[in-house]
Amino acid sequence: MGLKRQKQAKKTISFYKYNFSFRQPFQILIDGTFSQAALKNKIQIKEQMPKYLMGEVQLCTTSCALKELETLGKELYGAKIILQRFQVRRCPHFKSPVPASECLLSMLEETNPHHYFVATQDHTLTAGLKKIPGVPLLYIIQNTIVLDKPCQTSLDHVQAVQLGELVSPAQQQSIRSLKEEQGIDQKDGERRGRKRKRKQSNPNPLSCQKKKKKGVPTPPLKKTEDGEKRKRSRHKKRKDDTSAAAVTNT
Repeated sequence: MGLKRQKQAKKTISFYKYNFSFRQPFQILIDGTFSQAALKNKIQIKEQMPKYLMGEVQLCTTSCALKELETLGKELYGAKIILQRFQVRRCPHFKSPVPASECLLSMLEETNPHHYFVATQDHTLTAGLKKIPGVPLLYIIQNTIVLDKPCQTSLDHVQAVQLGELVSPAQQQSIRSLKEEQGIDQKDGERRGRKRKRKQSNPNPLSCQKKKKKGVPTPPLKKTEDGEKRKRSRHKKRKDDTSAAAVTNT
């Protein structure tokens, strides 16, 4: 059963590596319920987690998860001691703590941009995490750590990327790096997107010229009663009598 579990974990890790750009060291967010289950089942998280995930890990938690264990009393004192050994990541609830389930969900946002694994025994938190694509879930069953199979949300996301409907995280990162290399930032894009105001230009001088008056139309020729046009009669100039007399004298 150990080899089968290790083989399934390797397959699941490869899925997150290829489709969601997970890299070592794997960051694992742990809440109080997981540390309590590890204490109860005598599981050494620091020793067994790297072996199971076959790589380097960074175990971390949040201040809200520690605060929750403090408020629950002495029964969870041992779980609190275990959780204090891990790195405490900043969360937006430093001044006003919230339940650990709400805090961990806020750390993952909508797309798990920091590539967190989440280790928890909280069923309510697990149900909320399965709605976010690209979140590997860890829990404890029968004295062993188990990596859950990819949820349906992650599978649907990968299918949408393959069909070209979405851009994968790896493609988004490569696009950002290319923009940084070429010196293209968001401000330049905003400037390009803005429409330039047109300057007021002087009117075209040709359009300001006065229009030429059209010639007066010639009246139509009068028609005769038969509907035919009258013919122009040319009158020959008569020569003066004096000029005729001068010709005869010569």
